[in-house]
Amino acid sequence: MGKLVFFDIDDTLVNHHKQVPDSAKQAIRELKARGVEVAIATGRAPVMFKHLMKELDIQSFVGCNGSYAVYRGEVVYKKNINDEALHALEAVAAGKGHPMAFSDENVIWVNRNAHPYVERAIGDLRAAKPHYRPQLEQDKEIYYALAFCEEGAEQYIHDFPQFRMIRWHPYSLDILPAGGSKAKGIEVLLEKTGIRREDTFAFGDGLNDVEMLKFVGTGIAMGNACEEAKEASDFVTKAVSEDGVKYGLQMMGLLG
Repeated sequence: MGKLVFFDIDDTLVNHHKQVPDSAKQAIRELKARGVEVAIATGRAPVMFKHLMKELDIQSFVGCNGSYAVYRGEVVYKKNINDEALHALEAVAAGKGHPMAFSDENVIWVNRNAHPYVERAIGDLRAAKPHYRPQLEQDKEIYYALAFCEEGAEQYIHDFPQFRMIRWHPYSLDILPAGGSKAKGIEVLLEKTGIRREDTFAFGDGLNDVEMLKFVGTGIAMGNACEEAKEASDFVTKAVSEDGVKYGLQMMGLLG
């Protein structure tokens, strides 16, 4: 088997304008021409980055912070979030006036309409506006959930050990199954494909990239990454605004 490179999306593969730099597009085309496989590894739900997969002609990804993985268009792993605990969390959040968002494979929705925290956080992703549903349906398989709050995360973390919560935005928290991470999704994907761990690379910048950067054969943090991501990495490349993806791939000898 050959090599496989995973790319986080926000502030790694795309810049603060939510655009993929031309240098990164060119680098990905060259990787594929050289027989190197390319995959996305993101906290986002699949519906939130389908346009990017199409733009870059990528068929493999680890989404939902590791809870949903696809290899060459085929689902190889999915782990839904604990249904009973998620309903309990939604009830507590509602009592605090904190909206939540949920997603299956195809749709993302929020339980509060036109809330400023939702509009700001989702807007910063430049993703499609979520649908509105007043509450989470029973027995719905959910792979991605968000809580929108500026404060109060510590109480949620204390009261709901069934989940792992990561703040990715001043107004929002990612909600994962306990023990979940991008690394878990990557691990299962590698088991299914036979690709060796030492032949994998990953680029990332955020707290939810730390486990991934440690797990893969070679972890590369962006120059604009948080300190935790940089410490978890083997190398630090330039910032996304400075053609960091292309520079990092050249540094690894993956490009000409």
